[in-house]
Amino acid sequence: MKLSGVMPALVTPFDTNNKIDFKAFEKLLVHLREAGVTGWVPNGSTGEYFSQSTEERREVLQFVKDFAKPGETLIAGTNAPATREVIEQTEMAKEIGYDTVLLAPPFYTRPTQDELARHYEAVLGAVDVDLVLYSYPAKDGSDIGFELLDRFADNPRVIGIKESSGVLQRAIDIASRYDGRIQLVSGSDDIALDFMFWGAESWICGPSNCMAKACCDLDRAYRAGDLDKSRGMMKALYRAMNILESGKFVQKIKYGCELQGMSLGECRAPLGPLTDDEKAEFRAAMEPIINWH
Repeated sequence: MKLSGVMPALVTPFDTNNKIDFKAFEKLLVHLREAGVTGWVPNGSTGEYFSQSTEERREVLQFVKDFAKPGETLIAGTNAPATREVIEQTEMAKEIGYDTVLLAPPFYTRPTQDELARHYEAVLGAVDVDLVLYSYPAKDGSDIGFELLDRFADNPRVIGIKESSGVLQRAIDIASRYDGRIQLVSGSDDIALDFMFWGAESWICGPSNCMAKACCDLDRAYRAGDLDKSRGMMKALYRAMNILESGKFVQKIKYGCELQGMSLGECRAPLGPLTDDEKAEFRAAMEPIINWH
């Protein structure tokens, strides 16, 4: 499967009773579709997957699957600390209708490269899905090294890697080593244009929840070959993207949505609310995005 365009790593709205707010969720998805996203990536870290019960995860996957139209890409986050649970979550996603999953290294466990490779092989052996690897060592405490990528480079079911290390040299290395075999997927949002330049044709993007049109316009401008326009857009996006990367990522994305009339509720504990100063800083950085033309 060829991945392309902006695919939001979806937030999960909660109501005042801390339950999933599916009315707010539908409003968000309609907004994102109107902006031009090409697919949906529910149940990742941006979606507070860690805080959800198995039944809530099922409900989110089903809701997004039911909303999706033919031609829109569907990728389910199915991560867990243990291989057994990852297989169970992946089987659930497959039953609902997801043929592709996004998997970072299992959290808490810090597996070796060989252990991690055997983990991915076990998932692929147990469930008939394609796999997008997810490299975010700062969050997971475990890297997806080139030894592991070499092992999967010619496996047609390992279709891409979302690269969120923030290290551009690594993205260039992936693009160079695995051209035509493993797709480079942009996951370092504040250098997204650099990823596009080095061959990333898709962007699994948490910030697009609150800046969808800007992200989609950037993607479209680059595809149209207008590098000057793309550079100007990236400059306008950069400050807000960079503030997101500095901490309280999900809280800021939800606040960015709130600034545009979409109330998605608070994050679940242990994630806490933004301070007034944090809101003011992010609100100022969002100004050019809120007023995007």
